[in-house]
Amino acid sequence: MAVFVSHSEEETLRWAEEFAKSLAAGDTVLLEGEMGAGKTVLAKGIARGLGVRSEVTSPTYAYINSYEEGRLPLFHFDCYRIPSEDYARALGFEEYFSAGGVCLVEWSENIPSLLPERVKRVKIVKTDAGREVRF
Repeated sequence: MAVFVSHSEEETLRWAEEFAKSLAAGDTVLLEGEMGAGKTVLAKGIARGLGVRSEVTSPTYAYINSYEEGRLPLFHFDCYRIPSEDYARALGFEEYFSAGGVCLVEWSENIPSLLPERVKRVKIVKTDAGREVRF
Protein backbone atom coordinates (compact mmCIF):
# COMPACT_ATOMS: atom_id res chain seq x y z
CA MET A 1 0.00 0.00 0.00
CA ALA A 2 1.28 3.45 -0.91
CA VAL A 3 0.46 6.64 0.99
CA PHE A 4 0.19 10.22 -0.23
CA VAL A 5 -0.05 12.96 2.40
CA SER A 6 -2.18 15.89 1.32
CA HIS A 7 -2.07 19.23 3.10
CA SER A 8 -4.92 20.87 1.19
CA GLU A 9 -7.99 20.16 -0.88
CA GLU A 10 -6.12 21.33 -3.99
CA GLU A 11 -3.30 18.82 -3.34
CA THR A 12 -5.90 16.05 -2.98
CA LEU A 13 -7.55 17.13 -6.24
CA ARG A 14 -4.20 17.10 -8.06
CA TRP A 15 -3.30 13.66 -6.69
CA ALA A 16 -6.68 12.27 -7.76
CA GLU A 17 -6.33 13.85 -11.20
CA GLU A 18 -3.01 12.01 -11.66
CA PHE A 19 -4.48 8.78 -10.26
CA ALA A 20 -7.21 8.99 -12.94
CA LYS A 21 -4.56 8.53 -15.62
CA SER A 22 -4.08 4.94 -14.38
CA LEU A 23 -7.76 4.07 -14.77
CA ALA A 24 -9.18 2.06 -17.64
CA ALA A 25 -12.62 1.05 -18.87
CA GLY A 26 -14.21 -1.38 -16.43
CA ASP A 27 -12.28 -0.21 -13.35
CA THR A 28 -14.14 0.05 -10.07
CA VAL A 29 -12.59 2.22 -7.36
CA LEU A 30 -13.85 2.00 -3.79
CA LEU A 31 -13.52 5.38 -2.10
CA GLU A 32 -13.23 4.71 1.62
CA GLY A 33 -13.14 7.04 4.59
CA GLU A 34 -15.29 8.46 7.34
CA MET A 35 -17.96 11.10 6.75
CA GLY A 36 -16.23 14.33 5.75
CA ALA A 37 -12.85 12.73 5.06
CA GLY A 38 -12.78 13.91 1.45
CA LYS A 39 -14.19 11.10 -0.68
CA THR A 40 -16.10 13.53 -2.87
CA VAL A 41 -12.95 15.64 -3.30
CA LEU A 42 -11.22 12.49 -4.57
CA ALA A 43 -14.15 11.89 -6.94
CA LYS A 44 -13.91 15.48 -8.24
CA GLY A 45 -10.19 15.08 -8.91
CA ILE A 46 -10.64 11.74 -10.64
CA ALA A 47 -13.40 13.23 -12.77
CA ARG A 48 -11.17 16.15 -13.68
CA GLY A 49 -8.41 13.69 -14.61
CA LEU A 50 -10.83 11.86 -16.90
CA GLY A 51 -11.79 15.09 -18.63
CA VAL A 52 -15.18 15.64 -17.01
CA ARG A 53 -16.10 19.32 -17.24
CA SER A 54 -19.43 19.15 -15.39
CA GLU A 55 -19.58 20.01 -11.71
CA VAL A 56 -19.16 16.81 -9.70
CA THR A 57 -21.36 16.60 -6.63
CA SER A 58 -22.01 13.89 -4.07
CA PRO A 59 -24.81 11.58 -5.25
CA THR A 60 -26.10 11.13 -1.69
CA TYR A 61 -29.77 11.38 -2.64
CA ALA A 62 -29.52 10.38 -6.30
CA TYR A 63 -27.41 7.28 -5.44
CA ILE A 64 -25.55 7.49 -8.79
CA ASN A 65 -24.34 10.43 -10.85
CA SER A 66 -23.19 9.76 -14.42
CA TYR A 67 -20.69 11.87 -16.33
CA GLU A 68 -20.13 10.85 -19.93
CA GLU A 69 -18.16 13.72 -21.45
CA GLY A 70 -14.69 12.54 -20.40
CA ARG A 71 -12.31 10.03 -21.98
CA LEU A 72 -14.33 7.29 -20.22
CA PRO A 73 -17.84 7.34 -18.77
CA LEU A 74 -17.73 7.96 -15.01
CA PHE A 75 -20.33 6.56 -12.62
CA HIS A 76 -20.15 7.93 -9.08
CA PHE A 77 -22.09 5.92 -6.48
CA ASP A 78 -22.96 6.93 -2.92
CA CYS A 79 -24.30 3.90 -1.10
CA TYR A 80 -24.59 5.53 2.34
CA ARG A 81 -28.41 5.62 2.22
CA ILE A 82 -28.93 2.33 0.37
CA PRO A 83 -31.22 0.28 2.64
CA SER A 84 -30.27 -3.12 1.20
CA GLU A 85 -28.42 -4.88 -1.58
CA ASP A 86 -31.78 -5.90 -3.06
CA TYR A 87 -32.71 -2.23 -3.30
CA ALA A 88 -29.40 -1.47 -5.07
CA ARG A 89 -29.94 -4.41 -7.40
CA ALA A 90 -33.42 -3.11 -8.27
CA LEU A 91 -31.86 0.28 -9.11
CA GLY A 92 -29.61 -1.48 -11.61
CA PHE A 93 -26.29 -0.93 -9.83
CA GLU A 94 -24.74 -4.13 -11.23
CA GLU A 95 -25.24 -2.97 -14.81
CA TYR A 96 -22.91 -0.01 -14.29
CA PHE A 97 -19.98 -2.25 -13.35
CA SER A 98 -19.97 -3.74 -16.86
CA ALA A 99 -20.86 -0.56 -18.78
CA GLY A 100 -17.30 0.14 -19.94
CA GLY A 101 -16.67 3.14 -17.73
CA VAL A 102 -15.05 3.87 -14.39
CA CYS A 103 -17.16 3.32 -11.25
CA LEU A 104 -16.36 5.26 -8.08
CA VAL A 105 -18.18 3.78 -5.10
CA GLU A 106 -18.54 5.49 -1.72
CA TRP A 107 -19.79 3.39 1.22
CA SER A 108 -19.22 0.16 -0.73
CA GLU A 109 -19.60 -1.87 2.47
CA ASN A 110 -23.36 -1.48 1.97
CA ILE A 111 -23.32 -3.46 -1.31
CA PRO A 112 -20.51 -6.04 -0.95
CA SER A 113 -22.05 -8.86 -2.99
CA LEU A 114 -22.81 -6.53 -5.94
CA LEU A 115 -19.21 -5.37 -6.39
CA PRO A 116 -16.99 -6.81 -9.10
CA GLU A 117 -14.36 -9.29 -8.01
CA ARG A 118 -11.47 -6.98 -8.87
CA VAL A 119 -11.54 -3.47 -7.40
CA LYS A 120 -9.08 -0.74 -6.52
CA ARG A 121 -9.26 0.77 -3.05
CA VAL A 122 -8.46 4.36 -2.15
CA LYS A 123 -8.84 5.26 1.51
CA ILE A 124 -8.65 8.81 2.80
CA VAL A 125 -7.93 9.38 6.48
CA LYS A 126 -7.95 12.65 8.43
CA THR A 127 -4.69 13.27 10.30
CA ASP A 128 -3.15 16.17 12.21
CA ALA A 129 -1.02 16.90 9.11
CA GLY A 130 -3.99 16.93 6.71
CA ARG A 131 -5.20 13.82 4.88
CA GLU A 132 -3.52 10.53 4.14
CA VAL A 133 -4.57 8.98 0.84
CA ARG A 134 -3.84 5.25 0.99
CA PHE A 135 -3.92 3.31 -2.25
